[in-house]
Amino acid sequence: MWRVLIAERYSLVKPVGSGGMGRVWLARDEMLRREVAIKEVVPPDWMTAEEREMLRETTIREARAAAQLNHPNAVQIYDVVYTEGRPWIVMEYVPSRSLQEVVQQDGPLPPERVAQIGLAVLYALRAAHVAGVLHRDVKPHNVLIAEDGRVVLTDFGLATFDGGDGALTRAGLIMGSPQYVAPERAKDGISTVETDLWSLGATLFAAVEGRSPYARSTTMATLTALATAPPDPATHAGALRPVLGGLLRKDPKHRLNGAEAERLLRRAALPPPAVPPRTRLLPRPRRSPDDPRPEFPAEGSGRRRRRLAIAATAALVAAISAATAVVALSRDDRRTGQLVGASVPSSSPSAPASGAGAGTGMPCGSPPTDAGLKRPEPPATPRFALADGFAWHADPSGFRVAVPSSWTYYRDGDVVCFREPGSPRLLAVDTAPGLKGDPVKHWESEERKVVAGGALNDYRKVAILPNRYFKGGADWDCTWLSAKGERLHARQELFRTSAKRAYTILWITRALDWAGNLAYLNMINASFAPAKG
Repeated sequence: MWRVLIAERYSLVKPVGSGGMGRVWLARDEMLRREVAIKEVVPPDWMTAEEREMLRETTIREARAAAQLNHPNAVQIYDVVYTEGRPWIVMEYVPSRSLQEVVQQDGPLPPERVAQIGLAVLYALRAAHVAGVLHRDVKPHNVLIAEDGRVVLTDFGLATFDGGDGALTRAGLIMGSPQYVAPERAKDGISTVETDLWSLGATLFAAVEGRSPYARSTTMATLTALATAPPDPATHAGALRPVLGGLLRKDPKHRLNGAEAERLLRRAALPPPAVPPRTRLLPRPRRSPDDPRPEFPAEGSGRRRRRLAIAATAALVAAISAATAVVALSRDDRRTGQLVGASVPSSSPSAPASGAGAGTGMPCGSPPTDAGLKRPEPPATPRFALADGFAWHADPSGFRVAVPSSWTYYRDGDVVCFREPGSPRLLAVDTAPGLKGDPVKHWESEERKVVAGGALNDYRKVAILPNRYFKGGADWDCTWLSAKGERLHARQELFRTSAKRAYTILWITRALDWAGNLAYLNMINASFAPAKG
């Protein structure tokens, strides 16, 4: 089959998307033998020769800057080439649907899911802003929801002259709908960190409401509303409403910053507490006058109302505790670094709680009977106050960490296992000492063992990077399919605390829930205090 070859290396396979100034192709890198996505930048006919040259220079310059990003929620740029008179940007190919397609095909998403997506996009924007890269075109079309559940923001730094929805091309000219452009950018063409955050708010609004906050029938009507009116009410946003209101403020000085938005998004990402249904009382059977059993109080009596209130309160507290619990992980074999549950699918988080992993010999796989389970042991002097639903655990081995207060724990050799009662969900901390050599190379070596052994079904590497929280360590992020075909996402954080001691904190959850659970992992990391020495 004949194919177009770009830069004597990339074979175009088929178009997978298009915009105001370009097309995106699925292509094959013939040198590295992998699939890639290539954005073909096509200047419109109205551009002058000078503007076309400026487009070429700007595209290449900003693509080079964006290529410095290395973040799991940011699409990776591999190469920039100039051929056939226009730039081509070679990017990571992510099998996915855009958030725009998801909303159009499936309808608006629940607030907690939109908050999880928002956290992932916010983390990608934060990494870009730290690197000096502005996105300029955050919108549902550029947020990809991968088949494995990963959320990826694409088109970093490439939107300065892109004529898609909400992008400005040159002074006085707006291409398409400006529904995702901040008011100050629509007015003055200014691009800042704050304009990216406004566009994030508009994107999340569209995901939960099914339309942008300034959706109007014409471009002029949209611009007029953007300049003079507040955003449309977010009637379906629920817990997401405070962050939408804060991000969509017209004055960038009063707009939420990234840290404030993250705090509100973390709160909105929590599943809503389950409210017990109203109890339908069965008619009381009639009794003989000679029946010696005592008469129950009438349904409206104070004693019965109190009993029902106590039961409902207990159920609600239990539901809230479950909703705020950390969705944690099965642990790898601490001697080889291979994921727990890799060879025995029954240990995955989707397995039944009773007997999960029993007989497998894996850390945390065979919890003891309830008599052997303990409650977290609070330290004599807490380091700082914790969020509701969490408690300090002071382990006999010397470390301290915040864990869900309703969980129990037990030990499996050197691994401390925290368990949610009645659930297979676990958080594990490996206290085995010793780590020699480069931790990144260590994880790369362990990954090769996993790939060679085929232990994980449809294993996919997300990233192996220096640790985000602990200096001198490394993280291994990956996904795989459980026995039930559910995509799981794991992070293993390996780090030294001294010349003689190292720890591994392990975390696993459904890939779809990954972004929403990062807030809990971050809090656990922030709370962790290793043993002295």
